[in-house]
Amino acid sequence: MAQLSCPLCQAPLVLTQRTLRCANNHSFDQAKQGYWHLLPVQKKRSRAPGDNAQMVAARTRFLEKGHYLPFLRALCAKVSQQTQLRDAPKVLDMGCGEGYYTAAIAAALPSSAEVIGLDISKEAIKAASRRNRDICWIVASGADMPVPQHSQDILVVLFSRLMPDALAKVMSSGGTLLYAWPGEQHLIELRLAIYEEIKPSRFDPIKELADHFSVAKVEQHSFSFSLTNEDELDALLHMTPHGQRMKQEKRQQLLEQLPLTLTFDVNLGEFHPSSDDHANTD
Repeated sequence: MAQLSCPLCQAPLVLTQRTLRCANNHSFDQAKQGYWHLLPVQKKRSRAPGDNAQMVAARTRFLEKGHYLPFLRALCAKVSQQTQLRDAPKVLDMGCGEGYYTAAIAAALPSSAEVIGLDISKEAIKAASRRNRDICWIVASGADMPVPQHSQDILVVLFSRLMPDALAKVMSSGGTLLYAWPGEQHLIELRLAIYEEIKPSRFDPIKELADHFSVAKVEQHSFSFSLTNEDELDALLHMTPHGQRMKQEKRQQLLEQLPLTLTFDVNLGEFHPSSDDHANTD
């Protein structure tokens, strides 16, 4: 069982049968699907935060077709490389969604590794729980992760909003943050079909992380993949914000272009924590 902290008081949680309990008697029962719900109602910003069931199902359908497989393999190799000198590495996938990448990472690591998949979406974690029961799946906020301070050796954050303070709080000394974000050409063909104008992104994760992390390396992963039928196109549209903005006539135009070749263009950055964040660790 992964080391977890109470989301209400941050005290350690102890497992007894199917219940996690802290010294202050806050308790959390395990869901029948095997995950832990550690998102207190007072910390929710909506009734059902995160991706809904439709988006989760669409992402599952799309990813399991293997369109992003080259990136998945590169990511797993990177995590394996970063953990090979640790006997029992602790890996947390923040914003893990339906668990496609998390499950593959766990399969690439030795059985001694402790892997946590965390997402704010209950629907996503329910889907993730069906992939691998040995992974600790938790519904929680990435802004306030219920794990001990400076406990995680590897943090994986894929296409999610950056929260530098929260990431630094749980990162171990000498650990690694692997962060993926879209490149300028990612799904460019789809975006050109949807938007009248495409503006260059001003997002700079290296700058956003600079107060807590230094960049060691950024790798660009680019390749082409093809959508061959309507179901694959629909799955991609429903799993991205682009599809929600698409007019029906634009969708029809894309359908008429099938098979459709698209560009995958993603940056994978390797970051290491600043020593200042660990100088005063309790």
